[in-house]
Amino acid sequence: QVQLVESGGGLVQAGGSLRLSCAASGRTFSSYTMAWFRQAPGKEREFVAGISWGGSRTNTADSVKGRFTISRDNAKNTLYLQMNSLKPEDTAVYYCAGRLVGTASWVPVASQYYDYWGQGTQVTVSS
Repeated sequence: QVQLVESGGGLVQAGGSLRLSCAASGRTFSSYTMAWFRQAPGKEREFVAGISWGGSRTNTADSVKGRFTISRDNAKNTLYLQMNSLKPEDTAVYYCAGRLVGTASWVPVASQYYDYWGQGTQVTVSS
């Protein structure tokens, strides 16, 4: 089992950057596919980006492709989301999520496939 804690959210002007972090407890972080989701007020939770257990495979939503980059450091049990060129429509609560996969490289986009979730961190982009 893994516990996830996000940090790094905040208020930023359009065009600015933020880096989110997700610290994972436990010794098996490297066995988890990890992902970032976000949920804006009145909208459904949506996939942002995901990364396989070893980092060799990533999957990024079209809405953030070219602006957001997901990465992980298994030695530090930490997942990251570098967000550049932020837009007001990126405003949302951002969640990290994990799925225990062993060595499989599949990176699902549907939230139903993820078993572990953090509490979320608010990102607000002003125009």
